[in-house]
Amino acid sequence: MPRLLNLLTDIEGVSVGHATELKLGSGVTAIVFDEPATASGVVLGGAPGGRDTALLDPSMTVGQVDAFVLSGGSAFGLDAAGGVQAGLREIGRGYPVGNLRVPIVPQAILMDLLNGGNKDWGTHSPYRDMGYEAFRGASKGRFALGSVGAGTGATTATFKGGLGSASAQSSAGHRIAAIVAVNALGSATVGEGPHFWSAPFERDGEFGGLGLPSSIAQGDTAMRLKGMNTTATTIGAIVTDAELTKAEAHRLAVMAHDGLARGLLPAHLPLDGDTVFAASTGKKPRVGPGDFLELCHLAALVMARAIARGVYEATALPFEGAQEAWSDRYPDRRRSLT
Repeated sequence: MPRLLNLLTDIEGVSVGHATELKLGSGVTAIVFDEPATASGVVLGGAPGGRDTALLDPSMTVGQVDAFVLSGGSAFGLDAAGGVQAGLREIGRGYPVGNLRVPIVPQAILMDLLNGGNKDWGTHSPYRDMGYEAFRGASKGRFALGSVGAGTGATTATFKGGLGSASAQSSAGHRIAAIVAVNALGSATVGEGPHFWSAPFERDGEFGGLGLPSSIAQGDTAMRLKGMNTTATTIGAIVTDAELTKAEAHRLAVMAHDGLARGLLPAHLPLDGDTVFAASTGKKPRVGPGDFLELCHLAALVMARAIARGVYEATALPFEGAQEAWSDRYPDRRRSLT
């Protein structure tokens, strides 16, 4: 079995591609499955935006998807799924309807319209083309984290947000991984310091190895928000190679939201649109009654870790007044994991 890269692509049959536009201050990330994957999802934020998310309900007919899309652009960004759908159609993928195939591509978007980028794109948004670019660039193996793809324009209450990922392997040998674009109304860090709320779950210094501060005073848990005149939204996906039903994929998304709430304070606010998709490639059967319980536990942990990595790896946008990145304030605390 290949060595874990601590990325979503540790799951066999999963590719990831980005389209990044720094002048726009936004981007798109495509998660493409080699074969249709059993999928579901859960929306817990109060201000969500999505496409084809209703079909992910366990009671709905369609049980598998061809890809997921994470995008900036708020409601304009919903065009991105059309670009990914176009790419899938070119290669003959999709749900069979008569003699046609319709690619199933659920999408979630985040709000990055007020981050300083040039949003004067004319009549049509660029997101459909960016979705197609992300699909065409999707590959296995290593992919970039931080201010790329859907994490390009992401922000949080304290530092620049970004795209993160993390993976784990269960005691039965199943793999599970998360990918997330961290654009929270709240914060991934404790107070005004460098420590991450996800610190108890960190592995191998993946986001600095700083642990938690020696004491968390009442002031450190005070609510920190990036503003009341904008929506935010942290969006992501959790994927495993273990065989799951659609209902079990739904439960996995619920558990990943637990990790979201461990990695961000506060989470799931009325102005967040926090959304987590979940999918099973079904490459490996479960071998014991406790397998799924362990996967649920790991889903929370990898999501929390991915959130911290997204902020840790982010870089500030090249605009005057752009939000400071964690690495700008704490460059001496960065670790090279190459």
